[in-house]
Amino acid sequence: MTARLRRTALALLFFGLFGVLEATTISCRNEEGKAVDWFIFYKLPKRQDKESRQTGLESLYLDSTTRSWRRSKQLMNTTKSVLGRTLRQLYEADASKNNNTAYLLYNDGVPTSVNYSRKYGHTKVPGEGYDYPPTGRRHGQTGICITFKFNQYEAIDSQLLVYNPNIYSCSIPAVFHQELVHMPQLCTGSSSSEIPGRHLTALQSAQGQKFLHFAKSDFFIDDIFAAWMAQRLKTHLLTETWQRKRQELPSNCSLPYHVYNVKAIKISGQSYFSSYQDHAKWCVSQKRTKNRWTCIGDLNRSPYQAFRSGGFICTQNQHIYHAFQGLVLYYEHCKETW
Repeated sequence: MTARLRRTALALLFFGLFGVLEATTISCRNEEGKAVDWFIFYKLPKRQDKESRQTGLESLYLDSTTRSWRRSKQLMNTTKSVLGRTLRQLYEADASKNNNTAYLLYNDGVPTSVNYSRKYGHTKVPGEGYDYPPTGRRHGQTGICITFKFNQYEAIDSQLLVYNPNIYSCSIPAVFHQELVHMPQLCTGSSSSEIPGRHLTALQSAQGQKFLHFAKSDFFIDDIFAAWMAQRLKTHLLTETWQRKRQELPSNCSLPYHVYNVKAIKISGQSYFSSYQDHAKWCVSQKRTKNRWTCIGDLNRSPYQAFRSGGFICTQNQHIYHAFQGLVLYYEHCKETW
């Protein structure tokens, strides 16, 4: 059996996790350790009041086998969480020195570092074994895992070039070099390929779920939501990104398709939190628009983030759309101009 035939399925965790290529045993995993086509988590922010029993490690969970959010049974820092279960496959494959496994770990600042660069893709992974950093407890976070077949990785390879990832650990065995041009070069830091300002590609999960992936480099200096995504998807977008004081962009209605800042997120009943407490980065189509998209990524609406590389992966899956649309408590309308 050839190497190509053995590599029939794989898992990619966009925007905060890792990429790994392997045989059919590797995929996104739920809290029970079972393979799923994709999953999404929403790590909730830690409540600041003393009465709260929340630790900042609780999360909402949605995957290809469910229709709506549910509370995760496991805390994010445990090896039985969806991240722990999924990443375990990477650590085991690396320990076995299997030449049919490739991986890249990248971050804008390497683990344990306190220095971060706006030049690189804003993506995070613990260095050795699974752990969830204490600094990740205070604010909300989102992440998505998608299982892909190997035939999707030539497109993913090109998208990673646009991201300009700051790779701190990697292994791309020679068996992958024929199909994957950029990953081996990025791994060694010797890439001489010209990086485009932006690139859009269509991807399909192992079970056929369709996605669009927007990738921008630091050469594309603009708000990815208003200047590109909303206009390309032909939909008004409600965007939830970190609304850091004096570093946010206002809602934008200057182009045919508008972008509005979500200001508060509702969880259930009377429970909600502000965008100031949230490092999550996602957007969802406004209810009245015909094209219903949901996107998850790694860029904020901020003047400074216009200079950062990164991107978003988008889907028209209706369960994902309704799950995220249901989180919007209220959003900022555009200011009238005279």
